[in-house]
Amino acid sequence: MVRYKAIISYDGSGFVGFQRQNQGRTVQEEVEKTLTRLNSGQPVAVHGAGRTDSGVHAYGQVIHFDLPQERDVEKLRFGLDTQCPDDIDVVEVEQVSDDFHARYQKHHKTYEFLVDIGRPKNPMMRHYATHYPYPVSLSLMAEAVKALVGTHDFTGFTAAGTSVENKVRTISHASVVLDEQRQFLVFTFTGNGFLYKQVRNMVGTLLKIGNGRMPVKQIELILSSKNRQLAGPTAGPNGLYLKEIIYED
Repeated sequence: MVRYKAIISYDGSGFVGFQRQNQGRTVQEEVEKTLTRLNSGQPVAVHGAGRTDSGVHAYGQVIHFDLPQERDVEKLRFGLDTQCPDDIDVVEVEQVSDDFHARYQKHHKTYEFLVDIGRPKNPMMRHYATHYPYPVSLSLMAEAVKALVGTHDFTGFTAAGTSVENKVRTISHASVVLDEQRQFLVFTFTGNGFLYKQVRNMVGTLLKIGNGRMPVKQIELILSSKNRQLAGPTAGPNGLYLKEIIYED
């Protein structure tokens, strides 16, 4: 068997998530269907670097899969790209060693979150940016987001009921800027891993700080107390993008 790594992007608004589920359309299932057709009807299993939830998008999701023979990687990419549904794009394919694993190989992920603060909101972007109808201070959020950088226990930003025991993660970059032309806030987070709904909970908290309904120091309080009740609401999934995954050598 020959192992291949692929970078894919997708519009998450038509999926119930990346991972195959009992009900609903998933990215994993659609890619597996296409690979099976390209593999003369023999099933092909796809492994992703991580899950994305219903409505969440990706520019740079990474997957791997095995085929019984060596293929020209550009022809394979082209075949996958043209035969996958229109809301999935296959950006790149490369042959990798047999021990490469998209999920378990050490890597860093970058997520981007778009918030539409326009008045009125842009209806064309309703699936691709979360609208926030309240005034916000960019300087307050820019100050607060600094506290997220570093190695912390992110229990206070984790959705209830998560089965992961170790909630310590390292965030190497966290920022928020204003795209003045589109009137979008652009939140960016890079880290060695993220917990279930962690990014959306961090954004919801930062928006509440920007609106003046929480103090700037609230981030530090949430981290130290590990209390989810002290954080803000979970921001909607439609503004979240898995932007990039970088693997360590």
